[in-house]
Amino acid sequence: MQPLLKSHIPSLKLLNQGKVRDLYDIDARTMLLVATDRLSAFDVVLPTPIEHKGAILTQIANFWFDKLAHIVPNHLTGIAPESVVGSDAEKAQLGKRAIVVKKLKPLPIEAIVRGYLAGSGWKEYKTVGTVCGISLPPGLQEASKLPAPIFTPSSKAEVGDHDINITHQQAADLLGADLAKAVANVSIQLYKEAAEYALSRGIIIADTKFEFGLDENGQLYLIDEVLTPDSSRFWPADQYVVGTNPPSYDKQYVRDWLEASGWNKTPPGPELPADVAAKTSEKYREAFQRLTGAAFSPD
Repeated sequence: MQPLLKSHIPSLKLLNQGKVRDLYDIDARTMLLVATDRLSAFDVVLPTPIEHKGAILTQIANFWFDKLAHIVPNHLTGIAPESVVGSDAEKAQLGKRAIVVKKLKPLPIEAIVRGYLAGSGWKEYKTVGTVCGISLPPGLQEASKLPAPIFTPSSKAEVGDHDINITHQQAADLLGADLAKAVANVSIQLYKEAAEYALSRGIIIADTKFEFGLDENGQLYLIDEVLTPDSSRFWPADQYVVGTNPPSYDKQYVRDWLEASGWNKTPPGPELPADVAAKTSEKYREAFQRLTGAAFSPD
């Protein structure tokens, strides 16, 4: 299967094109979600596809949806994606990258859980001793494991804009106090169980983000993607050293190259060299293999 920058499914109505996923309308209850091989960095979608990225992300997410289904239901329907499109040309774009999902009302926040001090959290902590306004003990270093995972919600941004961290009270104002509390509790539970499992497979999940939706009865569902290298910071446990920023399985490899390239982080993004794109694809495949115990096959 050739790398896919943009899907083209004319038999269905395109509802939304995100940074990575294209969403199509099927009927009143279901949608087709196609994970492309697009990669975004610094909130800019790059012009270079990453081979097999969409299929790997989808299969990793499906693995977690199944493993964590006892905590919260998810948006998967079990309907074969090939059964909802028309032509062979449309079916050829799907492969392992597509799923049919329930239509749900997305919550207007991203549920971020941090288990380690990294990224913007580390920068804030160095300055004021907090992460997203949450006080932490003094003396922590970069990549330190936090005393307990913390829930740090953010607002959702449009493509090209930056998400904005919000307080627990602002989340409660957006969702209602009871729902905000439920989202926080479920998010922490999901992170704890996933992090424990991933560590047994040699991966530290430093932080991650979840997205949730509601059905017509107010039931909470886990939606979008979950615990992938795009939505999480994955570190190899055997290379983890407190006080340094560990190498990662996520797109930090591309971010580092972009930082060194002199790009000003505004559109359009630069083309990635072939070796950088290939190495990035390799990192995604390795994350899949480590987590699932199976080699990734595109077929």
